Amino acid sequence: MLQAIRNMFKSWIVIAIFGILVVVAFLFFGIEGYFSQSNATWVAKVDGHEISQQDFNTAFSNYRQQQLNTPGNTMDAADFEKPEVKEAVLKQVINRQLLMNENDELGIMVPDAQVRAQIASYPVFQVDGKFDSASYLAWLTQQGKTAAQFEDEIRSDLATRQVPEAIIATAFSTKAEAEAFLRLQMQQRDFSYIDLPPPAPTAAQSNVTDAEIADYYQSHQAAFMTPEQVSVDYVDLDAATMKVTPDLSDAALKARYEKEKNKFVSPPQWEVSHILIKLPPKASAADKQAALAKAQKVDALAKAPGADFAKLAEQYSDDLGSRRQGGDLGWLSKGDAGPEFQAALDKLKKGGISDPVLTPDGYEIIDLRDVREGHAKTFAQVRDQLAAEAKKDARKDAYRDVGNKLTDMIYNDPTSLKPAAQKLGLTVETTPLFGRDGGKTGIAANPKVVKAAFSDLVLVQGNTSDPIDLGANHMVVIHLAKHVPAAAKPLAEVRDQVKQDIIEQRVEASAKANAEAAFAKLQGGSALDALAKAAGQSVHQETGVLRNAQDVDPDLLGAVFKLAHPAKGGETQALVPMKKGHYALVTLTAVRPGDPSKIPGEAQQFLREQMARAYGNADIQEFLDILRSHSKIEVAKQRL
Repeated sequence: MLQAIRNMFKSWIVIAIFGILVVVAFLFFGIEGYFSQSNATWVAKVDGHEISQQDFNTAFSNYRQQQLNTPGNTMDAADFEKPEVKEAVLKQVINRQLLMNENDELGIMVPDAQVRAQIASYPVFQVDGKFDSASYLAWLTQQGKTAAQFEDEIRSDLATRQVPEAIIATAFSTKAEAEAFLRLQMQQRDFSYIDLPPPAPTAAQSNVTDAEIADYYQSHQAAFMTPEQVSVDYVDLDAATMKVTPDLSDAALKARYEKEKNKFVSPPQWEVSHILIKLPPKASAADKQAALAKAQKVDALAKAPGADFAKLAEQYSDDLGSRRQGGDLGWLSKGDAGPEFQAALDKLKKGGISDPVLTPDGYEIIDLRDVREGHAKTFAQVRDQLAAEAKKDARKDAYRDVGNKLTDMIYNDPTSLKPAAQKLGLTVETTPLFGRDGGKTGIAANPKVVKAAFSDLVLVQGNTSDPIDLGANHMVVIHLAKHVPAAAKPLAEVRDQVKQDIIEQRVEASAKANAEAAFAKLQGGSALDALAKAAGQSVHQETGVLRNAQDVDPDLLGAVFKLAHPAKGGETQALVPMKKGHYALVTLTAVRPGDPSKIPGEAQQFLREQMARAYGNADIQEFLDILRSHSKIEVAKQRL
């Protein structure tokens, strides 16, 4: 039964359902887009709201990185410059702005606690799986952002997810729909078949004349070609291997230490739990009074002897993100919480519980569980780290400098790679010959390099390629060194192969004629076992076969599940071509729907949830289409 469930969820329709789940994630490119920067002028306007080049470049950079990190990706630098690719990305950014505009209309806001929880969840800010404020502050310093700016960005991104997630939450799949799917997916079929292999070649079929060989060779010359091959000169530029001599003196490293001191400072931290009594948006005085009264009641319970703050948080807190953890917010540093929350925290001592504190989210009761005093690592403690970072940065700077110069030079003179390499002191290497399926080793094994080598720019125009991105701070540029066109192999070299192909064609024609004759007899009323005996074969009987069966020939299985249901007491007949010249005579005798009751309730519920989510994603697309139809959208394609 478990195997049947596993097989069920391998089916194409369930895979399609899961595939739809990426729509929302792709639609907004994720919060990760905030980890890059660029310049700003608008590329689109949505009801007067500008989408800057910074917004677009952030989304495009994230999309580009997603594609480059996808296994088997063959997109290169030229592909990312295609207008249709940029316009597709811009459409997603416009969708995001449409949702932001709708949020303004609906008054949707994201509470501080949710923003803090989101930031704390990023691995880049974690040490040993827990949020580390020192890492967070160091990253903010590196990006030139304040905590408030970054929190606003996160808040905006979370806000744009509210409506889509609400739409998905309202979508549903009925039990009847799930059961209908299961009846179809788990359908069983009974059938019998004869495997008719191709006959052995007769003496007449094996008698191939020289004239026949010559004629076949001339009319099928494309099958007897030496494949086209190229060899390319290339410059491989990799920051990891660049030779640099950075200043590693104490004076230089101390200057770096002073500049980056925040990286080595562990600020004071507070381990905090809280209980939130939430206020509605635009709360009235009565709303505030009611929330305060409830908060004071809970506060009294929390301060009572022997009180369990975690259980009280689970019972009373309106912060869904922390309630299940007993109100635990983890370790907080200055800037992690709002000013009202921080002011109350500063007054507490370890083990203390605050009075209700009014914050933008509502009334909060704070439990200070532990305190860490701040401290800074000395220069001596981090000297080796500073030296390693200085070397790494020097390699990146050298890579950027040399890469920019190399790019400029090959754009100015794309007819040759060697002059630019000589001026920059770079080594030009040459690959062995390789075809369109690539080489076995080196850069010729990289699909991006192969695609560039056979591109119009390199192969036809004879120019140096655009830089080909091979990963972080690693690129290669190539230039055609040698081109060996595809050429027909001499007849003498392929004579035996040509003769064998002719014989195989004759045998395949004979096999098809024999199979069609046998099928005609089957349709005329001959029994399958009699036809099997006449062909020297046996009848294979299959009972209760599922559509994802692994022990049945896939061509035969696919054909059987496309056959019409047999009439009661009758059978559906078919002739199925298979691989290697085989044919199958098939009689389908029974079709039984799957039994949903045999699938555990948990699996059925899981299926319904995925179907509902698929419906929800379709609803999101319709919702965005409606927003788009009611909005004024301007696009400056020339700025993409």
